[in-house]
Amino acid sequence: MNEEQRLHDSQIKADTPNKTVGKDYSQYFQSVYVPPSLKEAKKRGKEEVAYVDNFSIDPQFKDLGNGRKFYIRTYGCQMNEHDTEVMAGIFQQLGYAATATVDDADVILLNTCAIRENAENKVFGELGHLKHLKTEKPDLLIGVCGCMSQEEAVVNKILKTYHQVDMIFGTHNIHRLPQILHEAYLSKEMVVEVWSKEGDVIENLPKVRKGSIKGWVNIMYGCDKFCTYCIVPYTRGKERSRRPEDIIQEVRHLAAQGYKEITLLGQNVNAYGKDLPDIDYGLGDLMDELRKIDIPRIRFTTSHPRDFDDKLIEVLAKGGNLLDHIHLPVQSGSSEILKIMARKYTRERYVELVRKIREAMPNATLTTDIIVGFPNETEEQFEETLSLYREIGFEMAYTYIYSPREGTPAARMTDNVPMEVKKERLQRLNALVAEYAAKSMKAYEGQIVHVLVEGESKRNPDVLSGYTEKNKLVNFTGPKSAIGQIVPVKVTAAKTWSLDGELAETPADLKAGV
Repeated sequence: MNEEQRLHDSQIKADTPNKTVGKDYSQYFQSVYVPPSLKEAKKRGKEEVAYVDNFSIDPQFKDLGNGRKFYIRTYGCQMNEHDTEVMAGIFQQLGYAATATVDDADVILLNTCAIRENAENKVFGELGHLKHLKTEKPDLLIGVCGCMSQEEAVVNKILKTYHQVDMIFGTHNIHRLPQILHEAYLSKEMVVEVWSKEGDVIENLPKVRKGSIKGWVNIMYGCDKFCTYCIVPYTRGKERSRRPEDIIQEVRHLAAQGYKEITLLGQNVNAYGKDLPDIDYGLGDLMDELRKIDIPRIRFTTSHPRDFDDKLIEVLAKGGNLLDHIHLPVQSGSSEILKIMARKYTRERYVELVRKIREAMPNATLTTDIIVGFPNETEEQFEETLSLYREIGFEMAYTYIYSPREGTPAARMTDNVPMEVKKERLQRLNALVAEYAAKSMKAYEGQIVHVLVEGESKRNPDVLSGYTEKNKLVNFTGPKSAIGQIVPVKVTAAKTWSLDGELAETPADLKAGV
């Protein structure tokens, strides 16, 4: 542990289990060169997670952004999107205005994803494109944050090659953005501040949410599963849950603002509450309370099959605003490959879990994630994945070719599946995914579905677009006053990935132009 982290831990001590004294501890830090360390990030000690409940902007930074504009480009998962909402909130409290173009920005942040090599390559490409802006506007600040920043190799590459970058900070210190910006304006050197630590929970961070229809609510951070292929436990820290009362308050606030749907977020959302030492409280308990709040739809992501327990199934089966679309990543249909991945479940156990879910919720929709071409995967083992897909009858899947991430155990394995074989397997899997997706969509033809209308279709401004409870994309014609509402739509045509329809009836509030 480096000196700054020792200072951090000595200044923040919990008075009650998992709760920190409400103290502004930003004064204890100075922005220094703090590089990431995978060795430190791998540790899972017994140190108590700091729970800071009174984030506020230091008055000395209040006018830092006056007359300046910021731009954030986000890569990766919903957690990154939500982090961007927080950083946008901090920027606005500092006096910055948002801009939609990099050409107009005074600060550009790339909020990055480290889950696959392709995502990293996109970021490096974008940094190259931004170099000319730095030449034209020397006072421009360019920053890299998010999961890539937590990787030693990435930071070393940026230090060596991308001198146009002014600041690098990680996933644990987003709340330090005012101090990091201040230091970047004053320093002639690149400001690097990445904490390779277990992580804290910082409450009352400002947010600028995208729209007012659907919202994300973090319920926990980090992951302790250490699947051999995954870098997330190193970039996001240990599993740490927010207090249920803080989550419930946030959801109630969103309901009062008129939000129609929320998604509970966590790297392993099913593990929620296991780290709370003073209460016996899990995701099922939380959702049982949230279902009583007057908000039409509640989802959660991402699940790990290991932690999907009977209590959660029991609560989800109560229905109401708890949706029965469940994303349950399996990764492989082969027990042998699952063992090498350190998923800690077998094919048989996964199938049994699905049986329990469908017994309690016969109409549940299941989707999944699958990796092909994992080291040592044989043709027979890949065929097991195809057979599992058919056996479960997934309605959709996100599919990927295995991508080694430096620092993970799998990266040290011999990547002995040729790329042409990986691509051929992915093609076969995607054909199966498309077949089952089309079949599931076909069943909706002629049916009336309820669509949460998010806005105009990307391809046609005269067409509205939104999602059903089952997360099916629906495009239909209707009045613009339907945006932000849940409306009945009759499905007229089914495509592989979406449904076409027409407004089944015009609700009274739409007739009134509400």
